[in-house]
Amino acid sequence: MNENPSPPSTPSTLLPREGWHVQHLFYHIEHSSWDILSQEEKIRAKTRLTQLISEIRAHPQTQLLTFSVLTPKADLAFMLLTPDLHDANAFEKKLTLSLGPDVLTPVFSYLSMTEWTEYTTKPEEQSQRLEMEKGLKPGTPDHDAEMATFKQHQDKYYQDRLYPNMPDWPVFCFYPMSKRRSDGNNWYSHDFATRRRLMASHATSGRRWAGKVRQLITGSTGLDEHEWGVTLFSHHSSDIKGIVYEMRFDEVSAKYAEFGDFFIGIRLPLDELFRRVCI
Repeated sequence: MNENPSPPSTPSTLLPREGWHVQHLFYHIEHSSWDILSQEEKIRAKTRLTQLISEIRAHPQTQLLTFSVLTPKADLAFMLLTPDLHDANAFEKKLTLSLGPDVLTPVFSYLSMTEWTEYTTKPEEQSQRLEMEKGLKPGTPDHDAEMATFKQHQDKYYQDRLYPNMPDWPVFCFYPMSKRRSDGNNWYSHDFATRRRLMASHATSGRRWAGKVRQLITGSTGLDEHEWGVTLFSHHSSDIKGIVYEMRFDEVSAKYAEFGDFFIGIRLPLDELFRRVCI
């Protein structure tokens, strides 16, 4: 993986809304095609995939993660993050053909982008909150110190949302989701203030899993079937199960969430991945 994927930080008053392209790619291995290859052809194919992964990971601001997928939904998966759409397209095509014709069959894919959130607290709102809740007036040393801490937090949050560095935690989960538009619970019929209040409560529920689950929310409106992709990392599958179980009772999820299929994978180095998927 690229060890330094993040570009220079952007002042929080000038934040763009979108960052990198993200592809989740899931494949079945066609063993009938793989097994007819000679041992020399298999070695060349695995070497080709290994070299391709190294080349992609060396590309500027690009990350590529490899997983063995649990259940027969898929055999292996890649998660690709890169800024340029042409690079994302070229890398995906090369990965699909990397083991030779008809060896990797795509079974599910998802395209999204890292994005900033419209619900984050703005500097002027934080300043007003400090004055109302703590009596700290703008221009005073205590107010300035609190605002400096707030800016540091926002800048880090900005980096994590738009230019994330994926953790090396072993358990991976991906699922797409949208906000409901029917059954009397149309998320988009609410005004901004209501949606923001609901999302603040939703975020509070998620923060209770800090240190156990890392999540990346990426936007896919106009890019794929749902509106967001959700990627979770943890050290234990029970934590994935736990956060999804708990947050489904949150009002935002209970009333407004529509989920796609869930995919669970284990992050493995390539040599172990090859053994695990029997190639």
